[in-house]
Amino acid sequence: MKAEPTARWPQATLLLLGSCLPVLGAVLLAPVLPRMQAHFAEVPGAAVLVPLSLTLPALVVALLAPFAGIMADRVGRKPLLCLALALYSLCGLLPLWLPSLAAIVASRAGIGLAEAAIMTACTTLMGDYYSGPRRQRLFALQMVVTSLSAALFMGVGGVLGAQDWRAPFWLYACGLLFLPLVWRLLWEPKPSTLARPEEPAGNAWSGLQGFYGLAVIAGVSLFIVPIQGGFRLGLLGIEDPAAIGATMAANQLGVVAGALGYRWLGQRTRRALVLAFLCAGSGGAWLALATSQPATAAAVTLNGLGVGMLLPTLIGAIMARVPFAQRGRASGLFTAAIFAGEFASPLCVLALNGGVLDQLPRALLIIAGAQLLIGATCLGLGRLLGPGTARPGEARCVTNQPATSTQELL
Repeated sequence: MKAEPTARWPQATLLLLGSCLPVLGAVLLAPVLPRMQAHFAEVPGAAVLVPLSLTLPALVVALLAPFAGIMADRVGRKPLLCLALALYSLCGLLPLWLPSLAAIVASRAGIGLAEAAIMTACTTLMGDYYSGPRRQRLFALQMVVTSLSAALFMGVGGVLGAQDWRAPFWLYACGLLFLPLVWRLLWEPKPSTLARPEEPAGNAWSGLQGFYGLAVIAGVSLFIVPIQGGFRLGLLGIEDPAAIGATMAANQLGVVAGALGYRWLGQRTRRALVLAFLCAGSGGAWLALATSQPATAAAVTLNGLGVGMLLPTLIGAIMARVPFAQRGRASGLFTAAIFAGEFASPLCVLALNGGVLDQLPRALLIIAGAQLLIGATCLGLGRLLGPGTARPGEARCVTNQPATSTQELL
Protein backbone atom coordinates (compact mmCIF):
# COMPACT_ATOMS: atom_id res chain seq x y z
CA MET A 1 0.00 0.00 0.00
CA LYS A 2 1.30 3.46 -0.90
CA ALA A 3 2.68 5.33 2.10
CA GLU A 4 1.13 8.57 3.28
CA PRO A 5 3.14 11.61 2.05
CA THR A 6 5.09 13.62 4.58
CA ALA A 7 3.86 17.12 5.42
CA ARG A 8 6.70 19.61 5.33
CA TRP A 9 7.12 23.38 5.13
CA PRO A 10 5.43 23.84 1.69
CA GLN A 11 2.20 22.32 3.03
CA ALA A 12 2.40 24.36 6.25
CA THR A 13 3.07 27.58 4.33
CA LEU A 14 0.22 26.97 1.90
CA LEU A 15 -2.26 26.23 4.70
CA LEU A 16 -1.17 29.30 6.64
CA LEU A 17 -1.53 31.56 3.61
CA GLY A 18 -4.88 29.97 2.77
CA SER A 19 -6.09 30.83 6.26
CA CYS A 20 -5.50 34.50 5.42
CA LEU A 21 -8.10 34.53 2.63
CA PRO A 22 -11.09 34.86 5.00
CA VAL A 23 -9.27 37.77 6.65
CA LEU A 24 -9.01 39.44 3.24
CA GLY A 25 -12.78 39.28 2.92
CA ALA A 26 -13.27 40.84 6.34
CA VAL A 27 -11.00 43.89 6.07
CA LEU A 28 -10.53 44.59 2.36
CA LEU A 29 -13.56 46.86 1.98
CA ALA A 30 -13.18 48.82 5.22
CA PRO A 31 -11.09 51.65 3.68
CA VAL A 32 -13.43 52.11 0.68
CA LEU A 33 -16.80 52.02 2.45
CA PRO A 34 -17.16 55.84 2.35
CA ARG A 35 -16.54 55.92 -1.42
CA MET A 36 -18.92 53.01 -1.91
CA GLN A 37 -21.53 54.81 0.18
CA ALA A 38 -21.15 57.94 -1.94
CA HIS A 39 -21.47 55.93 -5.18
CA PHE A 40 -24.77 54.37 -4.09
CA ALA A 41 -26.04 57.44 -2.22
CA GLU A 42 -29.27 57.50 -4.26
CA VAL A 43 -30.08 53.84 -3.64
CA PRO A 44 -32.80 53.30 -1.00
CA GLY A 45 -31.37 51.63 2.09
CA ALA A 46 -27.75 52.24 1.04
CA ALA A 47 -26.88 53.38 4.58
CA VAL A 48 -27.64 49.82 5.74
CA LEU A 49 -26.62 47.80 2.68
CA VAL A 50 -23.12 49.27 2.29
CA PRO A 51 -21.97 48.39 5.85
CA LEU A 52 -23.77 45.05 5.47
CA SER A 53 -21.52 44.24 2.50
CA LEU A 54 -18.60 44.28 4.96
CA THR A 55 -20.16 42.32 7.83
CA LEU A 56 -22.36 39.84 5.94
CA PRO A 57 -19.54 37.35 5.16
CA ALA A 58 -18.76 36.99 8.90
CA LEU A 59 -22.41 36.22 9.65
CA VAL A 60 -22.57 33.65 6.84
CA VAL A 61 -19.38 32.00 8.12
CA ALA A 62 -20.86 31.80 11.61
CA LEU A 63 -24.02 30.14 10.26
CA LEU A 64 -22.54 27.80 7.65
CA ALA A 65 -19.10 26.77 8.96
CA PRO A 66 -20.57 23.76 10.83
CA PHE A 67 -22.03 22.48 7.55
CA ALA A 68 -18.67 23.05 5.87
CA GLY A 69 -17.15 20.86 8.57
CA ILE A 70 -19.64 18.08 7.82
CA MET A 71 -18.74 18.32 4.12
CA ALA A 72 -15.03 18.16 4.98
CA ASP A 73 -15.60 14.86 6.80
CA ARG A 74 -17.90 13.36 4.16
CA VAL A 75 -16.57 14.70 0.84
CA GLY A 76 -12.97 15.30 1.80
CA ARG A 77 -10.79 18.21 2.85
CA LYS A 78 -8.96 18.80 -0.43
CA PRO A 79 -12.04 18.68 -2.75
CA LEU A 80 -13.88 21.08 -0.43
CA LEU A 81 -10.93 23.47 -0.39
CA CYS A 82 -10.61 23.47 -4.18
CA LEU A 83 -14.32 24.17 -4.69
CA ALA A 84 -14.23 26.90 -2.06
CA LEU A 85 -11.27 28.65 -3.69
CA ALA A 86 -13.08 28.73 -7.03
CA LEU A 87 -16.24 30.11 -5.40
CA TYR A 88 -14.14 32.63 -3.47
CA SER A 89 -12.69 34.16 -6.64
CA LEU A 90 -15.98 33.98 -8.56
CA CYS A 91 -18.04 35.79 -5.93
CA GLY A 92 -15.16 38.09 -4.99
CA LEU A 93 -14.62 39.35 -8.54
CA LEU A 94 -18.29 39.78 -9.46
CA PRO A 95 -18.64 43.24 -7.81
CA LEU A 96 -16.18 44.58 -10.40
CA TRP A 97 -19.02 44.44 -12.91
CA LEU A 98 -22.25 44.24 -10.90
CA PRO A 99 -24.18 47.53 -11.21
CA SER A 100 -26.66 46.83 -8.39
CA LEU A 101 -25.86 47.30 -4.70
CA ALA A 102 -28.26 44.47 -3.81
CA ALA A 103 -26.42 42.14 -6.19
CA ILE A 104 -23.09 43.10 -4.64
CA VAL A 105 -24.43 42.31 -1.18
CA ALA A 106 -25.67 38.94 -2.47
CA SER A 107 -22.22 38.17 -3.87
CA ARG A 108 -20.79 38.91 -0.44
CA ALA A 109 -22.95 36.13 0.97
CA GLY A 110 -21.23 33.80 -1.51
CA ILE A 111 -17.89 35.05 -0.19
CA GLY A 112 -18.98 34.09 3.31
CA LEU A 113 -19.83 30.58 2.17
CA ALA A 114 -16.42 30.22 0.51
CA GLU A 115 -14.63 31.61 3.56
CA ALA A 116 -16.40 29.15 5.85
CA ALA A 117 -15.17 26.23 3.73
CA ILE A 118 -11.63 27.62 3.28
CA MET A 119 -11.03 28.26 6.97
CA THR A 120 -12.56 24.94 7.98
CA ALA A 121 -10.60 22.92 5.40
CA CYS A 122 -7.27 24.63 6.16
CA THR A 123 -7.62 24.21 9.92
CA THR A 124 -8.72 20.59 9.55
CA LEU A 125 -5.75 19.76 7.31
CA MET A 126 -3.40 21.31 9.86
CA GLY A 127 -4.88 18.94 12.40
CA ASP A 128 -4.54 16.01 9.97
CA TYR A 129 -0.99 16.60 8.74
CA TYR A 130 0.60 17.49 12.06
CA SER A 131 0.30 16.35 15.67
CA GLY A 132 1.54 17.14 19.15
CA PRO A 133 3.75 20.23 19.64
CA ARG A 134 4.12 20.84 15.90
CA ARG A 135 0.36 21.10 15.50
CA GLN A 136 0.18 23.55 18.41
CA ARG A 137 2.94 25.71 16.94
CA LEU A 138 1.22 25.74 13.57
CA PHE A 139 -2.04 26.92 15.12
CA ALA A 140 -0.09 29.68 16.90
CA LEU A 141 1.51 30.68 13.60
CA GLN A 142 -1.96 30.72 12.03
CA MET A 143 -2.97 33.42 14.51
CA VAL A 144 0.22 35.38 13.83
CA VAL A 145 -0.08 35.25 10.05
CA THR A 146 -3.77 36.14 9.95
CA SER A 147 -3.22 39.09 12.34
CA LEU A 148 -0.37 40.47 10.23
CA SER A 149 -2.31 39.93 7.02
CA ALA A 150 -5.25 41.95 8.39
CA ALA A 151 -3.07 45.05 8.69
CA LEU A 152 -1.48 44.39 5.29
CA PHE A 153 -4.78 43.85 3.48
CA MET A 154 -6.33 46.96 5.01
CA GLY A 155 -3.41 49.06 3.76
CA VAL A 156 -3.48 47.50 0.30
CA GLY A 157 -7.25 47.97 0.11
CA GLY A 158 -6.83 51.65 0.93
CA VAL A 159 -4.17 52.15 -1.76
CA LEU A 160 -6.17 50.35 -4.44
CA GLY A 161 -9.38 52.12 -3.49
CA ALA A 162 -7.86 55.60 -3.63
CA GLN A 163 -8.89 56.00 -7.27
CA ASP A 164 -11.75 53.52 -7.66
CA TRP A 165 -13.71 51.83 -4.88
CA ARG A 166 -14.11 48.70 -7.01
CA ALA A 167 -10.36 48.16 -7.49
CA PRO A 168 -9.77 46.21 -4.23
CA PHE A 169 -12.08 43.44 -5.47
CA TRP A 170 -9.35 42.39 -7.91
CA LEU A 171 -7.46 40.87 -4.97
CA TYR A 172 -10.04 38.09 -4.80
CA ALA A 173 -8.38 36.64 -7.90
CA CYS A 174 -5.75 35.19 -5.55
CA GLY A 175 -8.12 32.28 -4.94
CA LEU A 176 -7.45 31.16 -8.51
CA LEU A 177 -3.70 31.42 -7.87
CA PHE A 178 -4.03 29.12 -4.87
CA LEU A 179 -5.96 26.45 -6.78
CA PRO A 180 -3.02 24.85 -8.68
CA LEU A 181 -0.85 24.98 -5.56
CA VAL A 182 -3.50 23.22 -3.49
CA TRP A 183 -3.97 20.61 -6.22
CA ARG A 184 -0.24 19.97 -6.50
CA LEU A 185 1.01 20.22 -2.91
CA LEU A 186 -1.86 18.92 -0.77
CA TRP A 187 -3.38 15.46 -0.56
CA GLU A 188 -6.45 13.92 0.98
CA PRO A 189 -5.39 12.28 4.27
CA LYS A 190 -6.39 8.66 4.76
CA PRO A 191 -8.07 7.62 8.02
CA SER A 192 -6.32 4.27 8.01
CA THR A 193 -2.91 5.91 8.24
CA LEU A 194 -3.89 8.55 10.79
CA ALA A 195 -6.09 6.62 13.19
CA ARG A 196 -4.43 5.26 16.31
CA PRO A 197 -5.72 2.76 18.82
CA GLU A 198 -5.30 5.45 21.50
CA GLU A 199 -7.13 8.10 19.47
CA PRO A 200 -10.06 9.78 21.26
CA ALA A 201 -13.35 7.96 20.92
CA GLY A 202 -16.47 9.42 19.39
CA ASN A 203 -17.85 10.47 22.79
CA ALA A 204 -15.06 13.04 23.03
CA TRP A 205 -17.72 15.59 21.96
CA SER A 206 -19.21 15.50 25.45
CA GLY A 207 -16.23 17.46 26.80
CA LEU A 208 -16.00 20.09 24.07
CA GLN A 209 -19.00 22.32 24.80
CA GLY A 210 -16.97 24.45 27.19
CA PHE A 211 -14.22 24.98 24.64
CA TYR A 212 -16.72 26.15 22.01
CA GLY A 213 -18.32 28.50 24.52
CA LEU A 214 -14.90 29.97 25.23
CA ALA A 215 -14.31 30.26 21.46
CA VAL A 216 -17.39 32.51 21.15
CA ILE A 217 -16.02 34.68 23.97
CA ALA A 218 -12.62 34.72 22.24
CA GLY A 219 -14.31 36.01 19.07
CA VAL A 220 -16.04 38.76 21.04
CA SER A 221 -12.72 39.68 22.69
CA LEU A 222 -10.85 39.69 19.39
CA PHE A 223 -12.94 42.55 17.97
CA ILE A 224 -13.33 44.71 21.10
CA VAL A 225 -10.25 46.86 20.54
CA PRO A 226 -10.35 47.08 16.70
CA ILE A 227 -13.95 48.33 16.84
CA GLN A 228 -14.08 50.27 20.12
CA GLY A 229 -10.49 51.51 20.42
CA GLY A 230 -11.00 54.53 18.16
CA PHE A 231 -14.16 55.55 20.03
CA ARG A 232 -12.35 55.23 23.36
CA LEU A 233 -9.57 57.52 22.14
CA GLY A 234 -12.19 59.96 20.90
CA LEU A 235 -13.55 60.27 24.44
CA LEU A 236 -10.03 61.32 25.47
CA GLY A 237 -10.02 64.01 22.79
CA ILE A 238 -7.62 62.09 20.57
CA GLU A 239 -8.86 62.17 16.97
CA ASP A 240 -5.59 62.20 15.03
CA PRO A 241 -5.74 59.26 12.55
CA ALA A 242 -2.02 58.63 13.02
CA ALA A 243 -2.40 58.28 16.80
CA ILE A 244 -5.43 56.02 16.41
CA GLY A 245 -3.60 53.91 13.83
CA ALA A 246 -0.55 53.57 16.08
CA THR A 247 -2.76 52.44 18.95
CA MET A 248 -4.48 49.83 16.78
CA ALA A 249 -1.07 48.66 15.57
CA ALA A 250 0.01 48.21 19.20
CA ASN A 251 -2.98 45.95 19.75
CA GLN A 252 -2.08 43.82 16.73
CA LEU A 253 1.53 43.59 17.91
CA GLY A 254 0.20 42.31 21.23
CA VAL A 255 -1.89 39.68 19.42
CA VAL A 256 1.16 38.54 17.45
CA ALA A 257 3.34 38.43 20.59
CA GLY A 258 0.69 36.43 22.43
CA ALA A 259 0.42 33.88 19.63
CA LEU A 260 4.20 33.57 19.32
CA GLY A 261 4.70 33.41 23.07
CA TYR A 262 2.07 30.70 23.40
CA ARG A 263 4.62 28.07 22.36
CA TRP A 264 6.53 28.69 25.60
CA LEU A 265 3.49 27.55 27.57
CA GLY A 266 3.79 24.10 26.04
CA GLN A 267 0.46 22.31 25.83
CA ARG A 268 -0.86 23.37 29.23
CA THR A 269 -4.41 24.26 28.28
CA ARG A 270 -5.61 25.41 31.67
CA ARG A 271 -2.54 27.54 32.37
CA ALA A 272 -2.74 29.15 28.91
CA LEU A 273 -6.45 29.97 29.24
CA VAL A 274 -6.04 31.47 32.71
CA LEU A 275 -3.13 33.65 31.57
CA ALA A 276 -4.91 34.64 28.35
CA PHE A 277 -8.10 35.81 30.08
CA LEU A 278 -6.07 37.51 32.81
CA CYS A 279 -4.16 39.56 30.22
CA ALA A 280 -7.23 40.29 28.09
CA GLY A 281 -9.32 41.34 31.11
CA SER A 282 -6.56 43.42 32.72
CA GLY A 283 -5.86 45.16 29.41
CA GLY A 284 -9.56 45.81 28.88
CA ALA A 285 -9.97 47.31 32.35
CA TRP A 286 -6.89 49.48 31.82
CA LEU A 287 -8.35 50.61 28.48
CA ALA A 288 -11.56 51.67 30.22
CA LEU A 289 -9.67 53.68 32.85
CA ALA A 290 -6.83 55.08 30.70
CA THR A 291 -6.51 58.87 30.54
CA SER A 292 -3.88 59.28 27.80
CA GLN A 293 -2.88 57.87 24.44
CA PRO A 294 0.31 56.14 25.75
CA ALA A 295 -1.67 54.47 28.53
CA THR A 296 -4.30 53.39 26.01
CA ALA A 297 -1.62 51.94 23.74
CA ALA A 298 -0.13 49.96 26.63
CA ALA A 299 -3.61 48.75 27.62
CA VAL A 300 -4.53 47.47 24.16
CA THR A 301 -1.13 45.79 23.85
CA LEU A 302 -1.76 43.85 27.06
CA ASN A 303 -5.27 43.01 25.86
CA GLY A 304 -3.91 41.79 22.52
CA LEU A 305 -1.35 39.63 24.31
CA GLY A 306 -4.17 37.71 25.97
CA VAL A 307 -6.35 37.49 22.87
CA GLY A 308 -3.38 36.21 20.87
CA MET A 309 -3.03 33.25 23.24
CA LEU A 310 -6.71 32.34 23.24
CA LEU A 311 -7.30 31.05 19.72
CA PRO A 312 -4.32 28.67 19.35
CA THR A 313 -4.98 27.34 22.85
CA LEU A 314 -8.61 26.53 22.10
CA ILE A 315 -8.24 25.04 18.62
CA GLY A 316 -5.25 22.98 19.76
CA ALA A 317 -7.21 21.57 22.70
CA ILE A 318 -10.20 20.74 20.49
CA MET A 319 -8.15 19.02 17.78
CA ALA A 320 -6.36 16.88 20.36
CA ARG A 321 -9.70 15.61 21.68
CA VAL A 322 -11.56 14.51 18.53
CA PRO A 323 -10.93 11.53 16.23
CA PHE A 324 -9.91 11.94 12.60
CA ALA A 325 -13.37 11.16 11.23
CA GLN A 326 -14.90 14.08 13.15
CA ARG A 327 -12.08 16.60 12.85
CA GLY A 328 -13.77 18.53 10.03
CA ARG A 329 -16.92 19.05 12.07
CA ALA A 330 -14.84 20.10 15.07
CA SER A 331 -12.97 22.66 12.97
CA GLY A 332 -16.20 23.93 11.39
CA LEU A 333 -17.84 24.47 14.76
CA PHE A 334 -14.76 26.29 16.02
CA THR A 335 -14.75 28.59 12.97
CA ALA A 336 -18.48 29.25 13.46
CA ALA A 337 -17.95 30.04 17.15
CA ILE A 338 -15.15 32.53 16.45
CA PHE A 339 -17.02 34.35 13.69
CA ALA A 340 -20.24 34.39 15.72
CA GLY A 341 -18.32 36.08 18.51
CA GLU A 342 -16.82 38.60 16.10
CA PHE A 343 -20.26 39.43 14.71
CA ALA A 344 -21.72 39.75 18.21
CA SER A 345 -18.86 41.86 19.59
CA PRO A 346 -20.24 45.32 18.70
CA LEU A 347 -23.74 44.19 19.66
CA CYS A 348 -22.54 43.26 23.15
CA VAL A 349 -21.00 46.68 23.65
CA LEU A 350 -24.14 48.34 22.29
CA ALA A 351 -26.28 46.40 24.75
CA LEU A 352 -24.06 47.46 27.65
CA ASN A 353 -23.73 51.15 26.82
CA GLY A 354 -27.23 51.65 25.40
CA GLY A 355 -25.81 53.41 22.36
CA VAL A 356 -24.45 56.24 24.55
CA LEU A 357 -20.79 56.82 23.71
CA ASP A 358 -19.99 58.32 27.12
CA GLN A 359 -20.94 54.96 28.66
CA LEU A 360 -18.31 53.08 26.63
CA PRO A 361 -15.76 52.92 29.49
CA ARG A 362 -18.41 51.37 31.73
CA ALA A 363 -19.21 48.75 29.06
CA LEU A 364 -15.51 47.96 28.63
CA LEU A 365 -15.13 47.53 32.39
CA ILE A 366 -18.02 45.07 32.49
CA ILE A 367 -16.54 43.03 29.64
CA ALA A 368 -13.11 43.10 31.30
CA GLY A 369 -14.63 41.92 34.56
CA ALA A 370 -16.32 39.04 32.74
CA GLN A 371 -12.99 38.05 31.17
CA LEU A 372 -11.24 38.06 34.54
CA LEU A 373 -14.06 36.01 36.05
CA ILE A 374 -13.79 33.47 33.22
CA GLY A 375 -10.04 33.25 33.81
CA ALA A 376 -10.64 32.52 37.49
CA THR A 377 -13.23 29.91 36.55
CA CYS A 378 -10.76 28.19 34.21
CA LEU A 379 -8.34 28.00 37.11
CA GLY A 380 -10.80 25.77 38.94
CA LEU A 381 -11.58 23.52 35.98
CA GLY A 382 -8.47 21.39 36.19
CA ARG A 383 -10.25 18.07 35.71
CA LEU A 384 -12.28 19.30 32.73
CA LEU A 385 -9.52 21.17 30.92
CA GLY A 386 -6.65 19.03 32.08
CA PRO A 387 -3.07 20.04 31.46
CA GLY A 388 -3.72 20.06 27.73
CA THR A 389 -1.08 17.50 26.94
CA ALA A 390 -1.62 15.40 23.87
CA ARG A 391 -3.06 11.97 24.20
CA PRO A 392 -0.70 9.08 23.57
CA GLY A 393 -1.88 8.68 19.99
CA GLU A 394 -1.52 12.39 19.35
CA ALA A 395 1.95 12.77 20.79
CA ARG A 396 3.59 11.27 17.76
CA CYS A 397 3.86 12.96 14.41
CA VAL A 398 1.35 11.50 11.94
CA THR A 399 4.24 10.67 9.70
CA ASN A 400 7.47 9.88 11.47
CA GLN A 401 9.61 12.27 9.49
CA PRO A 402 13.11 13.19 10.61
CA ALA A 403 13.44 16.62 12.15
CA THR A 404 15.11 19.29 10.08
CA SER A 405 15.83 22.91 10.93
CA THR A 406 12.87 24.06 8.84
CA GLN A 407 10.53 21.50 10.27
CA GLU A 408 11.52 22.31 13.83
CA LEU A 409 10.00 25.74 13.29
CA LEU A 410 6.69 23.96 12.73
